[in-house]
Amino acid sequence: MINRPEKVGRFQTPEEVVRTLLSIARKKGFQQIRISGNEPTLHRSHLLRILQLLPEEIHFILETNGILIGHDPSYAEDLSRFNNLYVRVSLKGACAEDFSRLTGAKPEGFGLQMKALENLVEAGVDCFPAVMANFSSPEEIKRLRQRLKRIRPDFHDFEEEELILYPFVAENIERAGLRRAGCSLPK
Repeated sequence: MINRPEKVGRFQTPEEVVRTLLSIARKKGFQQIRISGNEPTLHRSHLLRILQLLPEEIHFILETNGILIGHDPSYAEDLSRFNNLYVRVSLKGACAEDFSRLTGAKPEGFGLQMKALENLVEAGVDCFPAVMANFSSPEEIKRLRQRLKRIRPDFHDFEEEELILYPFVAENIERAGLRRAGCSLPK
């Protein structure tokens, strides 16, 4: 499906995305909306256009791994133009090693996640970290809390993101030889 996205959906213009999101929000009486999954920061101009089109009274939550924002501080500066924006940076693990084991990506990616939080704070963007800590040791979590507190004092009290063990997720975890901190995986 990765090489044939038309089999699972279609790409939408920013105008179509906003029209759909606002339609849902208005029908349900929601004052906040979010885009999450499949890394919404990948197409910068598309995301920025979506933010431009949203009415200011709608609170927009952007869920991201933060890597692109960590790589390029100007991305955080662009996001700072939107007062109705809240960025939730989802850290994969409590350290570079956890990040690499969980994602299969290079450990340096974790540093970019942390740098994203620094860039967002520096640019004045409303943001907060969420941490998938299921596979991290208590010592690593303690070190992460200290590191986050240096970025912004209230970050030490991060949101814990629970891993949902869909069957394919459990299979991937088992295949990678990962063990959840403090519990065993279901059979």
